[in-house]
Amino acid sequence: MQVERVQGIASTFRDNIPEAYIRSEQEQPALTTVHGLDPGVQVIDMSDPDQEKVHGLIINASQEWGMFQIINHGIPSEVIIKLQNVGKEFFELPQEEKEVYAKPPGSKEGYGTFLQKEMEGKKGWVDHLFHKIWPPSSINYQFWPKNPPSYREANEDYAKHLNRVADKLLKTLSLGLGLKEHELKEAMGGENLQYLLKINYYPPCPRPDLALGVVAHTDMSSLTILVPNDVQGLQASRDGKWYGVKYIPNALVIHIGDQLEILSNGKYKSVLHRTTVNKEKARMSWPVFLEPPFRFTIGPHPKLVNGENPAKYTSKKFDDYCYCKLNKIPQ
Repeated sequence: MQVERVQGIASTFRDNIPEAYIRSEQEQPALTTVHGLDPGVQVIDMSDPDQEKVHGLIINASQEWGMFQIINHGIPSEVIIKLQNVGKEFFELPQEEKEVYAKPPGSKEGYGTFLQKEMEGKKGWVDHLFHKIWPPSSINYQFWPKNPPSYREANEDYAKHLNRVADKLLKTLSLGLGLKEHELKEAMGGENLQYLLKINYYPPCPRPDLALGVVAHTDMSSLTILVPNDVQGLQASRDGKWYGVKYIPNALVIHIGDQLEILSNGKYKSVLHRTTVNKEKARMSWPVFLEPPFRFTIGPHPKLVNGENPAKYTSKKFDDYCYCKLNKIPQ
């Protein structure tokens, strides 16, 4: 039985949306978004000759907000444009072509719609495609679309550039904890650290005041590196209020994830965020989740725990952590 996709629902409903997509008043964007205020998400120029200043900004943003944007990061704009173009072309394919890549039972990778159990049966206004892009040894190409033909080349090129950006960020964040450059990445799985790409496709929505693309959450990853398109939609929470995160062309949005908060023993903050939708335009985003390998144990780094600073989190295998969080099991 074929799963109903949001893209198909969007083409059917013109003035309203199904009840299952209407959020509660405590979640509806029209009632909960703070308008006209800058959320304060730091924009960091990675090419600034004062690299000590750059490192300080990254560390401070990770401690205070859990989110920042980087510009002049070294990934050529044409590489990002190609990544976006092939992703957009995939979601514009006939539905039967996309269904070829539908998620098998129990798989994280593949084309899909629903991510997790929603409270009161509510759903997010989004379809998605998941697959690994790094390291090359972890890639299963059966989940990579063969159409458009340039899909593989565009994604492999982006992954190579992204790996260099991620390494630079992880070295800075490691130093910010008083560790050596390599120690934080090693604690996440080292060269076996997984890069999981998700393409989010949020179709135009007749009632963007009532719906959400992705509900409020923190990422289960160590670090998330996101490319958005030019349709505004990403929001971050601060002091219980929701603020729009400004779109900046060719910038990468960096999210601190749960695993990095745990590894840092709470020094870095996993950011609470959500996604709104647009009435006229499709919004898309390309987050890459840096995740520990299968059955890898994550806990506060031993060098950050002592008598004066005890462990604030219990060490867990990454897969067990994900299971508990998705099923809302107290940890």
